[in-house]
Amino acid sequence: MLCFGEVLWDAFGEQKVAGGATMNVAFHLAQQGAGVTFASSLGTDASGDEMVDFLQDNGLSTDLVQRDKTLPTCEVTVQLDEKQQATYIIPQPVSWDGIKTTPALNKCAKAATAVVFGSLTAREATSRNTLLNLLGETKALKVFDVNLRHPHYTLQTIQNLAAVADVVKMNEEEADLLITSKKGDLKDKINEFRSKYHAQTICVTRGDNGAMVWHDHEFFEHPGFTVDVVDTVGAGDSFLATFIIGLLNKTPMQQTLERACAVGAYVASKRGATPRYVDGVVDLMKK
Repeated sequence: MLCFGEVLWDAFGEQKVAGGATMNVAFHLAQQGAGVTFASSLGTDASGDEMVDFLQDNGLSTDLVQRDKTLPTCEVTVQLDEKQQATYIIPQPVSWDGIKTTPALNKCAKAATAVVFGSLTAREATSRNTLLNLLGETKALKVFDVNLRHPHYTLQTIQNLAAVADVVKMNEEEADLLITSKKGDLKDKINEFRSKYHAQTICVTRGDNGAMVWHDHEFFEHPGFTVDVVDTVGAGDSFLATFIIGLLNKTPMQQTLERACAVGAYVASKRGATPRYVDGVVDLMKK
């Protein structure tokens, strides 16, 4: 699998934790034993050097992580509300805004079983054009993580990415933004979305209320798991990584959804996007 997108440091006050939605997905794919390559760009600064060390220490190759001499490594300020829901102050431009097309990147995309990408990386033309070029050249499963961070997106870009995606994952707030009809329940909204974009699989996460999936002409739901939330950073990314593995392994969807909800809940119970977790996480969450 190829994960294409942002890598950054999430700053919780004085504490810095490695993050970035697509890097988080790659991290959790690797932690669960999947073969994954991560493509991004870092600055040639101390923060970039630290991130290279982090990636390599956690089993992620840096062969497709470019180093930019002019744009800095991204450091994001994370703010948590009373429910530990995160909002982000994201600088612009940063190194992952300038991911360039290379022969090695094209080769990897063509050979991949799946390409995972998000909307934030597409905010600037260089990375956006590189991504669209890759998606046009590959026959891999295209997995779009709708990861809206105001004001770092345009509706046109989101629509263009959704139009080429086989799998779309979003949360309820993002679904409300992308689906024009205000009538009906979530199933009605998903049906409206798929009639417009023709994705094979649509997943809407619902925070502590679990998730709903439309797949193979059928709806699936899971109510989620109750945990003491430390922060929500990376919970959706760990959910998506787990979901992708189940999808590619053709695991029954209800089982895939339960495990994805369990992993997402576990990550929400820890600080930052990239905690380690143990086998049997589903059973752990049921206790």
